[in-house]
Amino acid sequence: MEYLKYVVSAIASLAALFSITKILGNRQMSQLSMFDYVGSVAIGSLAGEMAIMSTGDIIGPLVAMITFTFLTFIISYLTCKSIILRRFFEGHIMLLYQKGQIYEKNLLKVKMDIDELLSNCRIKGYFDLEEIHTIYLESNGEISVIPNANYRPVQPSDLDIEVEPDFPMANVIIDGNIMEKNLKSTGKNKKWVEKQLKNKGVKNIKEVMLATYDENKNKLNIYLKYHKKLMKDIFE
Repeated sequence: MEYLKYVVSAIASLAALFSITKILGNRQMSQLSMFDYVGSVAIGSLAGEMAIMSTGDIIGPLVAMITFTFLTFIISYLTCKSIILRRFFEGHIMLLYQKGQIYEKNLLKVKMDIDELLSNCRIKGYFDLEEIHTIYLESNGEISVIPNANYRPVQPSDLDIEVEPDFPMANVIIDGNIMEKNLKSTGKNKKWVEKQLKNKGVKNIKEVMLATYDENKNKLNIYLKYHKKLMKDIFE
């Protein structure tokens, strides 16, 4: 009977936490503001207590979770209406780099070292600070990079060129398995896929990690599995 209480408490905790997440919105961790993150941690802690520590009475933690949810929802609503409250709860955008100058005081304020700054730049596709004009830290923890004019990606409008619209790539094969519904949406069939694999010299579909259908070129982009470890890090 004691174990049954644990099971019931865990199920109730999971259901409550899932429902609360749906109410507050399912944003990614990188999109959470500081207040959203604190609220999420508090609600998660209460859910854990509800599942493990308070098996005799799950009402108390549940009421606390509902209260936290209500407060978080109200404050989120108010920050949408008030710039002052939004700045208070979500913070300000911080300038980290501009025109060759690294603002070390701002880096210290946001608890970011130079290695983390460079890592974030590489994630954005910039491996040289000389290519960058300005770097901002957004209130959700993400960085925004403004490249120098000479390193800005060329747009078709710069060359006065009209381009055909791109279509999303359908994942036709994932981990060696054909995605039936995705394949059907492309208007192709298994025989067409097998022919594409054969033309690429792929004998076993299980060796395909990913294959996507390119509607613009009417072809299958195939990515095979690589069975060796590759350990190389030039950024340390």
